[in-house]
Amino acid sequence: MHRGQIAGEIRRIGPEAGFAERIIMLTEHRFIQAMHALRHHRHRAPETPIHEIYQSSTINAVLEGIYDGAMTFGQLKRHGDFGIGTLNALDGEMVGFDGRFWQITSDGSVHAIPDDYRTPFATVLFFKATVGKTIQGPLDYDGLCTLLVNSVESANLFSAIRVDGTFRHVRTRSVPRQTKPYPPLVKITENQPEFDLYDVAGTLAGFRFPDFAEGMNVPGFHLHFLTNDLQAGGHVLALELDHAQLAVDDTSHFHVELPTDESFLAARLGGDRREELNKAEK
Repeated sequence: MHRGQIAGEIRRIGPEAGFAERIIMLTEHRFIQAMHALRHHRHRAPETPIHEIYQSSTINAVLEGIYDGAMTFGQLKRHGDFGIGTLNALDGEMVGFDGRFWQITSDGSVHAIPDDYRTPFATVLFFKATVGKTIQGPLDYDGLCTLLVNSVESANLFSAIRVDGTFRHVRTRSVPRQTKPYPPLVKITENQPEFDLYDVAGTLAGFRFPDFAEGMNVPGFHLHFLTNDLQAGGHVLALELDHAQLAVDDTSHFHVELPTDESFLAARLGGDRREELNKAEK
């Protein structure tokens, strides 16, 4: 608001109030306007929230080594019951569905995530399937991605992917907790722990982001895995699917909350980082 707008607002409040009172009333008035705008953005109607993908931070910030959690999982759950990400200090992989969130640590073990744990990067939504179908294998990772491409509504929308089934093989990875000064992600994944899981039942959960979302999230498919017995999982590198049920949730709404800590504000997050991203995520 510029000076002329402020003067106009003060005049509109009325001359009977003192100057200090008018400033306080003006501040309250602008706060109410801001809250109304936020409510309008977050809700189509009081009982009908916008169906959107919600994200904390960006993938380029993770590539840069910004691993301090800006949000608790308790806060994250207000925005979704399904998603993937990581934990404070890059302490493993996160996968969540049906309202429960799990950590797969670098030794391959699985842990329920308490609400007070923090995340430096996570993508979630309230999952509502718009497409459902049965998948018959055998099908490898590339074959599954081809099938998924034909199942999403459009390559220019955002899609959440869930696959529940049996797998002849799933290769996953996790990453170890880091200490400061944090190294960039590509250095960490050069020696990442990998796990080969054979003849397992479980859930693939993740997203497909459009190519134009590069820098914000991983373009294309990004999937995490969790076995039904909660004994193993991680970021998916390869798979051979036997039989499964596919559910897809497409949306045109994408909301990002950026950190405001010193490391994020001072970071250089632009530029073409596709090669670095492919090394870290594929």
